[in-house]
Amino acid sequence: MYTNEVYSKPVTRNNGLHKWWHLRWVKRIGISVIILIICAVTFALVLNFVVFAPKKSETSTTAASSSSSLTTTSSVTPTTTLSQTTATDTTQQSEPTTTTTLTTISTTTTTTTTTTTSTITSKPEWTMTGNMSMPRSDHTASTLANRSVLVAGGLNWNGYPNSTEMYNPSTGTWTTTGSMNIGRMYHTASTLSNGLVLVAGGINANGVLNSTELYNPSTGTWATAGSLSIARREHTASTLSNGLVLVAGGINANGVLNSTELYNPSTSTWAITGSMNVGRAYHIASTLANGLVLVAGGTSGTDILSSAELYNPSTGTWTTAGSMSIARREHRASILENGKVLVIGGESSGTIYRNSAELYESI
Repeated sequence: MYTNEVYSKPVTRNNGLHKWWHLRWVKRIGISVIILIICAVTFALVLNFVVFAPKKSETSTTAASSSSSLTTTSSVTPTTTLSQTTATDTTQQSEPTTTTTLTTISTTTTTTTTTTTSTITSKPEWTMTGNMSMPRSDHTASTLANRSVLVAGGLNWNGYPNSTEMYNPSTGTWTTTGSMNIGRMYHTASTLSNGLVLVAGGINANGVLNSTELYNPSTGTWATAGSLSIARREHTASTLSNGLVLVAGGINANGVLNSTELYNPSTSTWAITGSMNVGRAYHIASTLANGLVLVAGGTSGTDILSSAELYNPSTGTWTTAGSMSIARREHRASILENGKVLVIGGESSGTIYRNSAELYESI
């Protein structure tokens, strides 16, 4: 049979082109769908794990001090939850399909505990302790080697007691001990290097005294210790670095004294030493670190003094020292750890009482 080749070849070519064209569009649609799916999944993952990812909990570290006696703790626990829904629509041209992705975002505020520490500093206070066996004023008090405190003499409504008593710091109690041979007030008491206590001078109903006594803590008894060269009261007594005791000034029936004398514990005797430049009573005396003795203030009988003097045990002489800023008598003095002498209070006249204080520093 005869075949028309001219006609059949174009028809076959057209059919081939038509099939190829349809196959091309199928591939394009498939690739587009795959790309859209990948983009949708990627976008959903980005939203879920990056944009709307939950925030990390913040951790607060609280430091608390353990040195306080009072601690106040306050806690605040606010918790807020925020939910948000996002929808992602994916549309496919050949087959319309809608996919919805829900993402929930939760924000949580962690609990923070704040500890406030307050330190209460206790102030030193006074507390009552045991009472003495009897009331007394203008007595002496001496610290012994065993830490006990010996109180001797003084004045009360019965006159001038010769009784003495001991205070025990461990128990806070008082016990009576041996009595002095003579009752007295306005006397001095010095603890010696051998542990004995020397009491000197003073006054009682019989007048100003020159007698002295020694207390022995081991036996609790008193013994006479010779007599002062001059009777005196309102004087000072200072223990020197060489173990001797210097008694200076004071007053007796003859007036205010500038005389001074030394007690030697080894021989239990008294001896006159150099006189002060100015007679004085109601003054202070302090033994300095360099071995000298500082005497300051007091009264001369007519004037209240601001002058000061230094006693040199090596030469037995007195030299003037700088005067205090304020004249004063019946004041008090304490030696500080830095070697300075603190002078406190006193009286400047019959109606002027001082709250001022001043420091002496030896050169």
